[in-house]
Amino acid sequence: MDALALIQAYTGVGIGLIIGLGAAGACIGIGIMCASFLEGAARQPEMIPQLQGKVFLLLGLIDASFIIGVGLAMMFAFANPLLSVVAK
Repeated sequence: MDALALIQAYTGVGIGLIIGLGAAGACIGIGIMCASFLEGAARQPEMIPQLQGKVFLLLGLIDASFIIGVGLAMMFAFANPLLSVVAK
């Protein structure tokens, strides 16, 4: 196997890990956060409006981190900077 094929193979594995672990982490984080929100809302219903704003903010931040990971994975999939090292 030449170096180009090895770089492409390892890049494919890395892309799968980035997307897979990022999705799993985001899902677990959102699940834990929403469970805590429901528990807090059940204990103190008067705090729901304040907690709800924080939950939606954190939902966006958690999803944004996953989308950034997908963007990096797509960069490696379509414009791999590691391939230029082998071409020289």
